[in-house]
Amino acid sequence: MVEFARVQLFTWSVPAAMRAVRAAVVLPALFALTFEGFGNVQMATFAAFGGFATLVMASFGGRRLDKVIAHLYLAVAGSVLLTIGTAVHSVTWLAALVTVPVAFGVLFAGVIAPNLAAGATAALLAYVLPAASSGTLAMVPDRLAGWWLASVVGTLAVLLVSPRPAADALQDAASKCARALGDLVGAGLRAEAVPDHREASIRAKHRLIDQFTSTPYRPTSLTNADQALAGVVGMLEWSTALLCDSLSEYGHFSDMPEVERELFSATGAVLRDVAGLLDGADTKPDLDRLDNALQASVTALRHMSIDTGYATAVDLSFHARTLGLAVRAAAIDTIVAVRRADPATIAEWQERVYGIPERAAGAERRLGVLAAISGVALHHASLRSVWLLNSIRGAAGLAAAIAVADVSGVQHGFWVVLGTLSVLRTSAASTGATAWRALLGTVVGFALGAALIMAIGTGSAALWAALPLAVLVAGYAPGTAPFAVGQAAFTIVVSVLYNLLAPVGWQVGVLRIEDVAIGCAVSLVVGLVFWPRGAGQVVRADLADAFRQSAAYLRQAIDWALGMRPRPPQATQAVAAKIRLDDALRGYLAEQGTKRMPREELWRLVAGTTRLRLTARSLNGLPSPDAEPDPVSRALRDQAARLNDWYDQLAASLTDRDQPPPRELDPPELTAIAATASDPVVACTLWVEQHIQHIRPHLGELTTAADHLAQQRALPWWQ
Repeated sequence: MVEFARVQLFTWSVPAAMRAVRAAVVLPALFALTFEGFGNVQMATFAAFGGFATLVMASFGGRRLDKVIAHLYLAVAGSVLLTIGTAVHSVTWLAALVTVPVAFGVLFAGVIAPNLAAGATAALLAYVLPAASSGTLAMVPDRLAGWWLASVVGTLAVLLVSPRPAADALQDAASKCARALGDLVGAGLRAEAVPDHREASIRAKHRLIDQFTSTPYRPTSLTNADQALAGVVGMLEWSTALLCDSLSEYGHFSDMPEVERELFSATGAVLRDVAGLLDGADTKPDLDRLDNALQASVTALRHMSIDTGYATAVDLSFHARTLGLAVRAAAIDTIVAVRRADPATIAEWQERVYGIPERAAGAERRLGVLAAISGVALHHASLRSVWLLNSIRGAAGLAAAIAVADVSGVQHGFWVVLGTLSVLRTSAASTGATAWRALLGTVVGFALGAALIMAIGTGSAALWAALPLAVLVAGYAPGTAPFAVGQAAFTIVVSVLYNLLAPVGWQVGVLRIEDVAIGCAVSLVVGLVFWPRGAGQVVRADLADAFRQSAAYLRQAIDWALGMRPRPPQATQAVAAKIRLDDALRGYLAEQGTKRMPREELWRLVAGTTRLRLTARSLNGLPSPDAEPDPVSRALRDQAARLNDWYDQLAASLTDRDQPPPRELDPPELTAIAATASDPVVACTLWVEQHIQHIRPHLGELTTAADHLAQQRALPWWQ
C-alpha cells in the first residue's frame, strides 16, 4: 500500500516497453483469430493465456538461440502439463495429488538454469488452467492448438521485437573487477597509491558479488560457458582477498626478490588480459609467462638452504604463488566463458570443475553437463536447500488451492490457483504482505474494470478496442511497477476477456476478487505451515553446514599435504554446501521487507567459508611428501584438529539454542611452529603452516558477525 503513495507508479524500461508492445499486438490478434475466426472457445482461451505466459510471464535471457531453445522447452513442457491437467481435473483428490509432483518438478528444475527458473510460472500456468477448469480429454486437441499457436507466434514476436542485447551485466562487472585487481598489482609493484587502488578493487568486488546475487537464482546455466563465468566470479572474489592480504602484510611489492616480482607482474598482466577478454577484446592471456614464473618461484625455493631465511622466502612465495594460481584458474574460466577455448583448455577446465580426467575420451568429457545437472540435483537434495524448501512449499500451495477451488465450487477455480501462485513467497511474513498487495490490486482493477465496462458497455466492438490497451498496461507492469499495479492491470484484462467470451458485465470482477481472496488465504496458511521463517532460517543452517564441511575438507587436505593421508580428499560435500548457501542467500536477499541479518556481516561469514574451502583446495594441490611425519608435522596436525573443532562450535552456535553464543568462542591458539623450529623440518610443513596462518587473523571477525545472526533466533518469525 505504501508503494501506491509514490507519485511515479511506473519506471521506464525499454525491454518492458517492447514486451508490452509485443503482448498488446499478439495476444488480441490470437484471441480474435481463434474466437472470432475459428469460433473455438477452448482454443481461444488457451491461446490468450498461452500468449500471456509466453510474452509476459516468461522472460528468457541469453542469445537468440538461447531464447529459441527456452521457448521450445516451454512449449513442449506446457503441452505435457496441459494434457496432464486436463486428465486429472475431474477427480478432486487425484488432481490435488498429481499437482504435488508436477509443481515440485517444475519449480525444482529451476536449479539447473536461469531460463528454466524464469519459465517456471509460465509452465505452471499451462497446468493449473486446465486442472482447475472444467473440461474433458476431448478438448485436449483444441487446447493444445491454442497453446502451440501462442507459443509459435509469441516466440517469433520475441525474436523480431526485442532490444539489442546489451553487454552482459555480470560479465561487465567481472571485467571491472579483474581490471581493478590488475591495477592494484601494478600499484603494489610500483609502491604507488596502494591504499587507493585497494579500495577500488574491494568496491569492484562488491559490485561483482552484488550483480551475481541480484537474482533469486544463479544468473548462469549449466553450459560450459556459463559455468565458467560463475567460476570467474568465485576466483576473482578469492583473488581479491589474497591480494589484499598480501599487501596488508608487505605493504607493496617493489623491494621483493626479482623472481617474486616477476610472478606478481605476470599475474597482473593476466588479470588485465582477463578484463579485456570479458570486454570482448581480441586478446589472449599470457599463461606461458605465468606458468614459467610459477615454476621459477618453486625452483628458487628448491635451491635455497633451509635456514632462518627460508621461512621468510616460503611466506613470500606462498602469497605470490597462491595469487598466481587463483588468477590462472580465473583466466582458464574466462577463456571457456567467452568461447575461445581449444580442446586442451576445455579438457583442463573440465578436469578441475567436473573431475573428469584429461585422459578421458571426448565422449566421456561431453557428459560433463549431464554430470553437472545430476550433481546439482543431489546437492539440493537436503532440507538445507532453499530451492527444495520453496519447491515443496509451492507444490503444497498449488495442490491445496486446486482442492479448495474444486471443493468450494467457485465459478472460476483457476483464479484461486493463480492467486495462490502469485502471492506465495519464501516466508509467511512476505507472503502476507504480498497477499495484501494482490487483494488491493485486484480491488482497484475491479473498480477500474467495472467503470470501463459501464462506460463502454459489453458490446464486442468497444471491448475489442479496449483489450489491446489493457494488455499493454498488464504487459508493461511486471518489473517496472509495484506488484499491486500488475494485479490491477491483469484483473482488467481478465474482465475484458471474459466479457468477450460471455458478456456478464462487471460481475466477473466480483468473482475474481472472491477467488483471489481464497487463493491468498491458501497461500497464507501454506506459508505458516511450511517454514514460516523463510530463507533467513535456511541461510543460518547453510552457513553452519558450509563451515562444518569446509573445515572438514581443510583438515583432510592438511593431512594429505603432511603425508598423513594416503589419497587427496574430495571436495564434494564442501562444494555442495557452498552451492546451497549461495542459493539460500539469493532467496533471502530477494525476500521483500527489511532484512534482519546485516548484509555486511552475512558477506563476512560467506567469505569465511570461501576462505576455508579454497585454502583446502590449495593444500589439496600440493604433492604429498614421501617422508615420515616429524614432530612439527604432528603439531600442525593437532592445530588443524583444534581449528576444525572451533569451526564446528561456531557452526553449532548459529543454529543450536543450547550452544554458547559465538562471541564467547575464543579462537584457537595457532602459533608458528615450523618457521621457528630449531631443528631442520620437512619442507612441506612450512607450506602447510603458511596456509594455517593465512586463516588465523580472520577468526575473530567471524565470531562478531556470527553473533548478530545467532541473536535472530530468539525473535518470532513475524518480526
